[in-house]
Amino acid sequence: MTRIIAGAAGSLTLAVPDAGTRPTSDRVRESLFGALESGDRILGAAVLDLYAGSGALALEAISRGAASADLVEKAPRAATVAERNARAITRAVPRARVRVHRAAADAFLRTPTGPFDLVFVDPPYDLDETSLTSTLGLLADRLTEDALVVVERATRSGEPALPGGLVVERSKRYGDTTLWWVTPA
Repeated sequence: MTRIIAGAAGSLTLAVPDAGTRPTSDRVRESLFGALESGDRILGAAVLDLYAGSGALALEAISRGAASADLVEKAPRAATVAERNARAITRAVPRARVRVHRAAADAFLRTPTGPFDLVFVDPPYDLDETSLTSTLGLLADRLTEDALVVVERATRSGEPALPGGLVVERSKRYGDTTLWWVTPA
């Protein structure tokens, strides 16, 4: 079971796709969002969640005061679950602007969109490094000057290869998961 941890929709239960996704654990989300809040990265932010799955990361940000969230998910079952969760959040947080896009991450990033203040990139662990670097390259032009991109990967994958214009600010390991904090150069 996945739930919203804190904020206006705190404890709201979220649906999770029955297969094909790897939800971020409550423990990792709690630590991540504690750090984001202490860095004043959430309130009023335009959020993008690539490879959204259930949408838990972006919807947690909405619950904690983000202004808007775009959830991008190409898998039909996962996109349906993300839409259901988005409706639940907008009932709990009526001011929320949440959109679910049934598209591949790269296809979405090739459309006029953004800019975004906070981006979650949590691709399937089997996504190859070249594809991830390409996606991050498309994303770089969609970021605000002081944006933060949180890349979640298997620890065994190592530091993501970044395109020009992006740099790793820091990383944090949680067992077999590592979060990389990436900012515009």
